[in-house]
Amino acid sequence: MKLIISAKAISMLAVALLVPFEILAQASGEQKTLTGIVSDAMCGATHMMKDKPEAECLRYCVKQGTKYALVADKKFYTLEGHEAELDKYAAQKVTVKGTLKSETLTVESLTPAK
Repeated sequence: MKLIISAKAISMLAVALLVPFEILAQASGEQKTLTGIVSDAMCGATHMMKDKPEAECLRYCVKQGTKYALVADKKFYTLEGHEAELDKYAAQKVTVKGTLKSETLTVESLTPAK
C-alpha cells in the first residue's frame, strides 16, 4: 500500500511541529543589558516639541498614553515597568537590564550610565 501525502499536509505538519518552539522562544525572552537614552515610543530619537526640553516632551507624550522607550545604538526598544524610575531619568543616558521579547524590554533594573 502506497502512502500519498499532499504538500498541504506536509506544510501543516511542519507548522504544527515548529510553532510551539517559536512560541516558547518568544515567551521566554532574552536577558539583555542595553545603554541608551530614555525616550518615548512616539518621538523616539527625535522629539516633536522643538520649543520644549526633550524631557518635557517625553513626559507629555507618556501622559498622552505612549510608552517609555530606549534609543540604543540606532535601535528603538519599548520599555515596560519601572515607570517612576524611567520618569526620573527622562531624556538621560541609562543602562537598562531586563528581558527582551521582540522589541519590548521588560525593565528589571535601571541605572544612570557612566
